[in-house]
Amino acid sequence: MTSGEQKEIRVVLADDHRVVRAGLRLVLDAEPGIDVVGEAGDVETAIRAVRAHHPHVLVLDLNMPGEPSLEAIPRIVADLPETAIVVLTMQQDPAFAREALRAGARAYVLKEAADDELVQAVRLARDGRTYLNPELGAKMAAEPPPSGPPDDLTARELEVLRLIALGHTNSEIAQQLFLSVRTVESHRAHIQQKVRRSSRAELVRYALDHGLIEASSSSSQTHT
Repeated sequence: MTSGEQKEIRVVLADDHRVVRAGLRLVLDAEPGIDVVGEAGDVETAIRAVRAHHPHVLVLDLNMPGEPSLEAIPRIVADLPETAIVVLTMQQDPAFAREALRAGARAYVLKEAADDELVQAVRLARDGRTYLNPELGAKMAAEPPPSGPPDDLTARELEVLRLIALGHTNSEIAQQLFLSVRTVESHRAHIQQKVRRSSRAELVRYALDHGLIEASSSSSQTHT
């Protein structure tokens, strides 16, 4: 198939660093059949650009100012189902990859590998297929199967509980997990209901009893 026969793939780039967007645009515009039709520096601007340009693919940075990208993905998928989402991030934790794909993203690409993987991820996402950075895929495959969270806590609630038990504030947890403070507060309320504990001391003891943190970590945080 010649370049003139290839389907045009319209793309919107969303990243809060102009230099990064410029580099990504060079990579994508150099590819036959791919056209970058818009750019954005935050989630809300990205959503407006998608509504204006109706792209096939939105390349979305995971950590931008304003509304957290992870929280926005389900809303974008519901409101703009014709646009596939490719997450592009520096975050190498498999938990974030799982969360992004579960939320509705089609692909998860690490920025350090963008030159080699972004074009492939964009093309696959346009065709309704999934792409996961191979390194992250290997890590996820090597992880032991979960034995089942206590008290039906979700994976996200377990993450929040660990950070609470380690002494982090709601604001700090929100920053680390790319969530809003309100969402962290909601998770905390659900955790307290499920485990039937209310104070931080009780949550620390619960986390220790279930092997979610080590005693040394808890004591060092408690006495700071």
